[in-house]
Amino acid sequence: MRILVFFDLPVLTAKERRDYRQFRKFLIKSGFMMMQESVYCKLAQNSTVAEMMIDNIKKNKPNDGLVQMLKVTEKQFAKMEFIVGESRSDVLDSDERLVIL
Repeated sequence: MRILVFFDLPVLTAKERRDYRQFRKFLIKSGFMMMQESVYCKLAQNSTVAEMMIDNIKKNKPNDGLVQMLKVTEKQFAKMEFIVGESRSDVLDSDERLVIL
């Protein structure tokens, strides 16, 4: 199971830029990997763990802007189509529980 996080946060003021950086750092520290700008993804072992991740994101989201989350199965994620560019075989395509960097 995968959790996809999409966000569009304002960055006009210094506070908004700080909130953006803090939210992005929170996602990275939580184990999310960037798929493209403002789209992050993380592998979850089961739906219970996925719900815990979603609740944790809700607690740490900025006050302004839009944050969306999508929970998909590995089978659905594997059916993703690449319209421009090519598929790369990075960590995001692996369903292994342990990744050694």
